Amino acid sequence: MQGLQAAKEKASGLFANKPLLFKNAQYENFHVEQKGYDQMYDGEDLETPPSPERPPPRHIDKYVRAECPCLSARYTVALLACFGFSIMFGMRCNMSMAKLKMTEVVNTTKGVREDTPFNWTVEVESSIDSSYFAGYLITQVPGGFLASMYPANKIFGAAIVASAFFNMAIPGAMSVGPAAVVMLKIAQGFVEGVTYPSCHGIWRMWAPPLERSRLATLAFCGTYAGIVIGMPLSGLLTDYISWQTPFYFYGVSGIIWYFMWLWLVFERPSKHPHISGKELTYIEQSLGTATQAAMPGFRATPWKAFATSPPVYAIIVANFCRTWNFCLLVIFQSSYFKTRFNMQITESGFVGAIPHLIMTSLVPIGGMMADYLRKNNIMTTTNVRKLFNCGGFGLEAFFFVLVAYADNKYLATIELTLGVACSGFAISGYNVNHLDIAPRYASILMGLSNGIGTIAGFVVPIVIDYMTQEKNIKQQVIKEWRAVFLMGATVHFIGITFYGIFASGELQPWAEPTPPYETPMKNLDQETTFTEQPSAPLKGSEPPAYGAIEPPQRPPAPQQHVPNNPFVSGAFYQAEPVQPPAETYQDPTENTY
Repeated sequence: MQGLQAAKEKASGLFANKPLLFKNAQYENFHVEQKGYDQMYDGEDLETPPSPERPPPRHIDKYVRAECPCLSARYTVALLACFGFSIMFGMRCNMSMAKLKMTEVVNTTKGVREDTPFNWTVEVESSIDSSYFAGYLITQVPGGFLASMYPANKIFGAAIVASAFFNMAIPGAMSVGPAAVVMLKIAQGFVEGVTYPSCHGIWRMWAPPLERSRLATLAFCGTYAGIVIGMPLSGLLTDYISWQTPFYFYGVSGIIWYFMWLWLVFERPSKHPHISGKELTYIEQSLGTATQAAMPGFRATPWKAFATSPPVYAIIVANFCRTWNFCLLVIFQSSYFKTRFNMQITESGFVGAIPHLIMTSLVPIGGMMADYLRKNNIMTTTNVRKLFNCGGFGLEAFFFVLVAYADNKYLATIELTLGVACSGFAISGYNVNHLDIAPRYASILMGLSNGIGTIAGFVVPIVIDYMTQEKNIKQQVIKEWRAVFLMGATVHFIGITFYGIFASGELQPWAEPTPPYETPMKNLDQETTFTEQPSAPLKGSEPPAYGAIEPPQRPPAPQQHVPNNPFVSGAFYQAEPVQPPAETYQDPTENTY
């Protein structure tokens, strides 16, 4: 026992006051403040670090642990967020496929007839397509504040499940009338408007700085995976069952997903009951104390700095350009293949999913490449964001020009696939740039930029419906769609120019709170010596009155102040007068004549 104790004391002396460096391939390198031998962890000698205090387990945790096999807690959050976005964007495909079914031309023995159960005009269809973005626009900035004030994971989950319930109600609303459908689409956009800002609020708590790109892109690739699955699946369900089936299928899927989200996702790592101590230590040490700072209110938010910051405008413009072409593809891609190349609904659904399938795989790859370039100091964060964003936009714009002049469906499919796939690299540019320039305000900035970008989603259906009114005259159809894709390419070229000039990947000076002012404490060795005269005369300092006994002279004050000595002070002090001893009195008039 004495030998063990001696070894322990020797180890304590060796490691005292020395920071330890984590060296594990799965995690980034970072320093941990050393607090003693019993709390020491170097990532090599011990299998797991000391487990921190855990929150009390829920009732379900007694039977099933809140964890996914072979996945860390933060990647479980990313994967479930990906599934949530997939369901949300899959629901957007339901209406486009239902409209194709409702306007399908059917060959019968009596001739050709058009199956239009609701007989909607172009203006009504445009209103329904745009109504979603009207609601989506309203809650962007408020969604950022909600995500900063309340648990972002709960806001994200509630938005998806509420949208699922609204989606299941759309078939019934169609029977009532287009006004009811418009109201439901506005409500659906209203609740989904908080998803992107709240997702950034989640990564503020969960994403280590050098893993932001890969975690965020893994979650956001669900938007494209939703289209990959949603287009062909909605087409199959519409063709072989009914046009109402996709709405019910995705509604039920959203409810099931919500229960999984509540079970496995928590507000922050410290509130997760089953996260490993190693991962918790890594996340919290890499994030530091930034996530513990109180979020500002509306008045305390630096709105003036937002309005005068070129990097913020760069993100907004890039978001607008991306939203323009994304909505063009999501809403009108199936219509393009059907009217331009006479594809059937199921075929157009599968062909339209191919570009988004390739992009879904490239989005997380782009995130890992971006993090690799930053981690190994190959490129600065600013150059990485500009490279991926401008490169993705530029390649998509180039292939859009080729699609505009494509003469057959196979060539158009290949060119559209390459263009849309390359645009996935842009997600590692503007879409995670908020976390670079202002991590504290990332959710608010995401709501602001996504809100302004949503204006494009509101305008695109109106513009494209107006530009593609002709559906029967072949030459006119070719001319209309050519103009549509050339317009999309032009929008991207504008975004490339603006983002390439004004974007930044560095933390902005206004992005951190001003430290509270603290009155500096004086050094005791430089303490002030009070040698000045008091403003009022001290007692006994007046000239003695007639007949009074004059007090002795005041002793001189010390010439040098002795610091930290309460018994010696440089200030004058009051001395009480002391009566002198009695002497023999002699009358001065004696012996005077």
